[in-house]
Amino acid sequence: MMRATSLRARLLLGILLPVALFVVVNSVSLYRQSLAAATTAYDRTLLASAKTIGEQLDVDGYDDGASLHAIVPYSALEAFEADNQSRMYYRVSSLDGEMVSGFAELPFWRGRLPDRPPYAALVDFYDAEFRGMPVRVAVLLQPVASARGRGMAVVQVAETLELRETLARKLLIDTLWRQLVLMAVIAAITIVVVQFATRPVRALGEAIQARADDDLSPIDAPDAPRELRPLIDATTQVMGRLRHLLDHQKRFVRDSAHQLRTPLAVLKAQVQSARRGDVPPAQAFGEINETVDRATALANQMLSLAKVEQLRQQPESARLDLAEAVRAVALDLSPLVADKALDFELREAGVPVPVRAHRWMLQELARNLLHNAIKHSPPGATLVIEVRLDGDAAVLRVADQGLGIPGELRERLFAPFAAGDVAKGSGLGLAICREIVLALGGSIALDNRESGGRTVGLDAVVRLPLARDNR
Repeated sequence: MMRATSLRARLLLGILLPVALFVVVNSVSLYRQSLAAATTAYDRTLLASAKTIGEQLDVDGYDDGASLHAIVPYSALEAFEADNQSRMYYRVSSLDGEMVSGFAELPFWRGRLPDRPPYAALVDFYDAEFRGMPVRVAVLLQPVASARGRGMAVVQVAETLELRETLARKLLIDTLWRQLVLMAVIAAITIVVVQFATRPVRALGEAIQARADDDLSPIDAPDAPRELRPLIDATTQVMGRLRHLLDHQKRFVRDSAHQLRTPLAVLKAQVQSARRGDVPPAQAFGEINETVDRATALANQMLSLAKVEQLRQQPESARLDLAEAVRAVALDLSPLVADKALDFELREAGVPVPVRAHRWMLQELARNLLHNAIKHSPPGATLVIEVRLDGDAAVLRVADQGLGIPGELRERLFAPFAAGDVAKGSGLGLAICREIVLALGGSIALDNRESGGRTVGLDAVVRLPLARDNR
């Protein structure tokens, strides 16, 4: 597994690599410009040598019949040889290449003059090889005139490249040295700046690491840079969700231990009583069976309450039809409706009522509301379930003909283990409904129905946001 690079290393690489690339390109460009300037300067020296030789020429005859004469001692070129690092050679010829003076083995110029020569003279420069060494050659077409004639001479002056190469190496070394010093300065400054810029990140990491294991309070970093605010806010949100989840787990464990202790104690007492023969066996087994049923129902409801919190942490949900989910639950509980001979009615909107939720949530919500309504309805009473649209909300209403709920108990019934009739319930059904509704972004209310100044039933009304998209 590859080790992740640090933020400081990434910043250094991100800054120094482009700078290094720029320095390399700039060094090459500067070296070429310096070399071109040096070449121009030395070419000017070659041109001066050629002109010096041209000034010492004489001619007899005119034009094609002209005969050139030259007396050019080699010492005339010594002034142009710098520090004995390079050697110079010359050749004077006529236009047709006839040798006049100089080094005969120096090849005659066969080129052509540039359209725009760099100097105010008929001059050309080119690279060649002479006596096994590379040379730079200047060619000057020199008009020659005297009292006895007029003609044109071709003066070639060649110089070996030792001095030019030495200068080029010096330019390259000087350029690279300066650029390396510049890169070292930039690297040092970058390291200092990056170290300073990442200090808040290190301080924040040390502060979080120094926290206690159970400290999930919001991160307090008012002096943090703006670039760190999204990270701090996101971390605070995650810690808030973790704190909520841990609080819920602690409360669930505490409530589970408290609520399961009672039926287990009752069950143990009933078993001991049956073993002693205090009650007839049939009665003992009936009481044990009833206690086991209550404990099983309590455990299932507690698991349902825990599952609601689990699904709350999973944002993935589907687009479901609320009426379809309610219809399926009503069919499952139809035997309970038949046992009480209730006049059951399911009213639907006639069109889909889409909500975004987990299917288990919708069915558990409808199951708990309908089960409570059946349990508190008198035999032969009317029980109505209505699913309809109301603006941007999906409405589920369960209406029974029970005794209703006193006002002081209505809100408290949504708290866990707050049962209206302790003998008949665990007090978790409405708490599960409330948690499901809150997880889906809706609301739930319990309203007594009044008629003639007395309560004739209870309406449990759930409002959920409609799912408007098809995603």
